[in-house]
Order: sequence, then structure tokens, then C-alpha cells
Amino acid sequence: MNWNFSWKKGFLLALLGFVLSWLVSCGGAPSSNSGQSPTADGKQEIEFWTMQLQPEFTDYFNQLIAQFEQANPTLKVRWVDVPWADMERKILTAVSANTAPDVVNLNPGFASQLAERNAWMELDTKVTEQDRQLYLPNIWKASTLNGKTFGLPWYLTTRVAIYNTDLLNKAGVKPPATFAELAIAAQQVKDKTGKYAFFTTVVPEDSAEVLESFVQMGVELVDANGKAAFNTPSGRAAFQYWVDLYKNDLLPREVLTEGHRHAIDLYQRGDTAILASGAEFLNNIATNAPTIAKASASTSQITGDTGKKNVAVMNLVIPKNTDVPDGALKFALFVTNDANQLQFAKAANVLPSTVSALKDSHFSTAPANATPVDQARIISAKQMQDAEVLVPAMKNVKRLQKAIYSNLQSAMLGQKSVDQALNDAANEWNSLS
Repeated sequence: MNWNFSWKKGFLLALLGFVLSWLVSCGGAPSSNSGQSPTADGKQEIEFWTMQLQPEFTDYFNQLIAQFEQANPTLKVRWVDVPWADMERKILTAVSANTAPDVVNLNPGFASQLAERNAWMELDTKVTEQDRQLYLPNIWKASTLNGKTFGLPWYLTTRVAIYNTDLLNKAGVKPPATFAELAIAAQQVKDKTGKYAFFTTVVPEDSAEVLESFVQMGVELVDANGKAAFNTPSGRAAFQYWVDLYKNDLLPREVLTEGHRHAIDLYQRGDTAILASGAEFLNNIATNAPTIAKASASTSQITGDTGKKNVAVMNLVIPKNTDVPDGALKFALFVTNDANQLQFAKAANVLPSTVSALKDSHFSTAPANATPVDQARIISAKQMQDAEVLVPAMKNVKRLQKAIYSNLQSAMLGQKSVDQALNDAANEWNSLS
């Protein structure tokens, strides 16, 4: 989700700094539900937080929890659903107040910030090799930091290229598969229709799509010691690619000021020809812009010479000092097992992170009356063969993005040469790492 309010960002960063400092001074993670007593009926309670899954999936989770409790009569699950926009603030507050839930749904990027301070249960010695092999290997890596596993993979999304067939036909171009083809298509779309081919943001606090594009173009972001590795010929080429598009008026001016939400708005208004988004978003286009939806189709996400595709991971983490460690892990493994992942993925139009569930025909065979969503789902699932978390969990990853984006902006505006911008970004990151 996008964070568009600067005051909220400032508050969250300040709160995160306070919590992490507090964790360091205490020498570890705070206790979850410290001093927890059994429920009135003598059962141990597992508090489980998800992100904005009510009311659409209330029935699914109520049934899931009932099944778990029936199989584990000494355990009781209390489910709390938290709005997307509130989760980071709430989990930080809960951690600092010793009231963190026993199992919480986060994403690896944010969870890793607390993993740096040993807040989560390390799973390498807790999860059997048999259980670990249930999950896609590349996806398992997303919840590791410094060689230690801090979370279980849950559901996945991966971008596809949703395109406006009318605009591309008018421009006389096919849907581009690579960034090189995208640059050519961008010029033709602009020349023939007056529209932009696409929008991607370089606002430092927003989407990591441009940062991911560097990896897809073959750029190594950091080396084994955490120092800048992008100040190379491939890194320079990636900087130059985006600078040239902007200076040639092949990107909307708002890429410097607006986030990914603006990309959606432009596409739904018919002002751009291509939208990089999840397959699940096609339903929103059908609701918000039915005329655009009728002209829309999808294909594999645009990538570089590496052929790499992005995937976004949602995971489950368990506080290190939970009072119900065995029950919490048992529940997290239950939520993310093959059968339950498959059922949830079908209901939510997302992808599962287990090998067996992803092999289900739902992700490989379109029904006879296939909708655009069905077709995009199959494209998304096929991409999982090449998909990985392109920007892995690392310390200060948001500051890495800021260093690169802010200097890329300066080069786009002609305030710095590409070489200077690249050097300054590297020096800025190295001063932090």
C-alpha cells in the first residue's frame, strides 16, 4: 500500500526509531502478551493479526480457526484484523508495550526492520526440513536476514503488464516484454496518440518498482559487505535509461511527485497505455473504468535482460518471546499449509507460496468462459518460475531506495550528470552502511 501523508511517515519513522532503540537497550525483543493467563476454559490463547482481510474473508478465517481449534483442543485463537494503513503503527506500539500478538501478518520488508533487532522467533531450528520444503525456495528466502529465517511465507502477488489494446493498436506496437522494447513503444505511443505509454514513480517513499528494475537490468544493489555495488556500467545504464525517458518527455512529469496510486488513475482515465499491477486489480478496473476494462488485456511483466520477475510476499511472523511458542508456530504452519493456502488463494485471487498448491489446475488452466482476471492469474502463476523478491530484506533498505531515487530525480531534472548522481547515491549509501 502507499503511504501518502508525510506526517504519518514522520510519526512512523520516529516511532520505529524509538522502538528499535528500546529493543537494543533491553538486549532483545519484548515479551508478547507478557504474563498471559489461560482462558476461562483453561485453553491457551493465540492472538492472530491480519491486514485488512475483513469482512471479505471473515467466513474463511472463522472456518479456518474452528478447524484448527477442533484439532488442537487446548488452544484458542483470537483473530484481530487491522487496516493496512494502521498495521505498522499498531505493531510497533504493541511491541513497545509488550502486547504484541502471537502470530502477525506482515511483509518481509517491514518485518525485517524488527528482525534486525532479534524481535521475531528464529525458525531455522523450529521448522522441520520436511515442512520447509513445502514452500517455494525463492519465496522462503524473502523472510531471511543475515542467514536467519524470521517468517513463514504466506500469499503472493506478482505484477503483470495490463495494457490498453486500443492505444497500443493506434500506436502500431505490440505489448513490450523488455525495458528496451518499452522505450521504443513509449516513443511510438507518444507520437501516434499523444498519450504516455506508462507511469512509474521515483518518489523515494513510494513504490520500489524502479529499484526492482535495476535488478532486472542486471544491477547488483549491494555487495556481500552491504556496500554500494550499483556504481558500475550496468548501474549507469539503468540510471541513463530512466533519465532519457524523462528528458525525452516519455514519462509524465508527475513521476517526481506522485506515487503508484497515480499510475492507476492515469490508466483508468485512458491516459496511459500500460499499467504494471497485480492480476487482482483487473476487477477494480472493471468497477471503476468499465470502458477501459473492455479494452484491457494482460501479459507477462516487463523485465530486463536477466528475465527476472518480481514477487511481493506476505508472511507470518512470531514474536521471539511469545508465551505460546509451540501453539503459535503450529497455527502459523496450519494457516500456510498446502490445503489452506490453496483455498485462500482461490478466494482472494492471489498466489500460494507452497509448491503443491501452485501446481493446482486453477493456476494453469483457464475455464471455457475465462475472464481477463482468469487469464492474468495464469500469467502470474507461470511467472513464478522466474519470480523472486528482487530487493531482499536488508538493513536500511528504504534509505537505499531514497539515496538512489533522490539522485535519480536530480539527474532527471538536469541538476546532476548521471555519473555524479550515481556516485553521490553510492557515497550516500556507503555512509549509512
